[in-house]
Amino acid sequence: MKMVHKKALSQFIAVAALAGASSFAVAADTIKIALAGPVTGPVAQYGDMQFIGAKMAIEQINKAGGVNGSQLEGVVFDDACDPKQAVAVANRIVNQQIQFVVGHLCSSSTQPASDIYEDEGILMVTAASTSPEITTRGYELVFRTIGLDSLQGPTAGKYIAEQIKPKKVAVIHDKQQYGEGIATAVRDVLTEAGIDVPLFEGVTAGDKDFSALIAKLRQEGVDFVYYGGYHPELGLILRQSAEQGLKVGFMGPEGVGNSDISAIAGAASEGLLVTLPKAFDEDPRNADLVAAFKAKNEDPTGPFVFPAYAAVQIIADGIKLAGDTDTAKVAEALRSNEFDTPTGMLSFDEKGDLQDFNFVVYKWHADATKTALTE
Repeated sequence: MKMVHKKALSQFIAVAALAGASSFAVAADTIKIALAGPVTGPVAQYGDMQFIGAKMAIEQINKAGGVNGSQLEGVVFDDACDPKQAVAVANRIVNQQIQFVVGHLCSSSTQPASDIYEDEGILMVTAASTSPEITTRGYELVFRTIGLDSLQGPTAGKYIAEQIKPKKVAVIHDKQQYGEGIATAVRDVLTEAGIDVPLFEGVTAGDKDFSALIAKLRQEGVDFVYYGGYHPELGLILRQSAEQGLKVGFMGPEGVGNSDISAIAGAASEGLLVTLPKAFDEDPRNADLVAAFKAKNEDPTGPFVFPAYAAVQIIADGIKLAGDTDTAKVAEALRSNEFDTPTGMLSFDEKGDLQDFNFVVYKWHADATKTALTE
């Protein structure tokens, strides 16, 4: 583990409550938490999930008395899931002397931002970034409340091999850290299981016409497609495949499992397989929390809502246990304790990853509902 340079935490007078949470009782003495992710851009819906989960945690913790006599204050930063913007956001967070971050969302944004946070002594908890590379660098101040692609990929690959049993699988990705990483993990599992993967190929994020790809899928004679990436591209691939008469099964990771894919693909989204975190909103223990979200007309079903809530909670609990806002002490408290959160009992390994996390395979429906196929 490398040593990190610590900066003293400055306390600020709160001049405004967090946007969308004006009912927060923000005291003069506050602990600021940066909420970093996409407010704008093609995957802003995922940012919404993260923000509503984190804001709810801040609100409820403040109502319960705050943290060691201080109130929490969330400050939203928009990185649009763009690595360059994420670096700019990280530098703004440094300049504002904020010591805690919930975010970023996209792995390709989280990785460069976390370099800055580690150097500046800022503790970061991502509730959504699943690339294993984020926590393989020996950093002391990086944590996450979601599982890794090295778990999610094998979960998907094993399901395809054992339950779908296709003859030929095409593995497609969006050439980005998250999408290509999980696609590679799936390909490796399928290859090891003896399933033919004649096509492992990238598409460009933002593309709209996938006719050439669909022609290649038909030419290769594949009967199943795994896609690593986000919903905008897969939604179009699903719709155009149906329009062009290509009848194959599709599967994707949590980056495709939201209502927008049904809006894009329509009936073609029916039967899509998706790996997602467990539906924490369906846990009876979370009934009151679900009711609190619904009272605000917020959707608690998104895959990153509860992990984001848990991210704020463990920061708060870590500060309480450390008796201090010194991020090195908080990080040590996180690694040395177990935390009871709406996503379950959480404990962390030396890398800052969860000791235990399960991804569930779901069957997606055209009306944007889903049915669990595994536990």
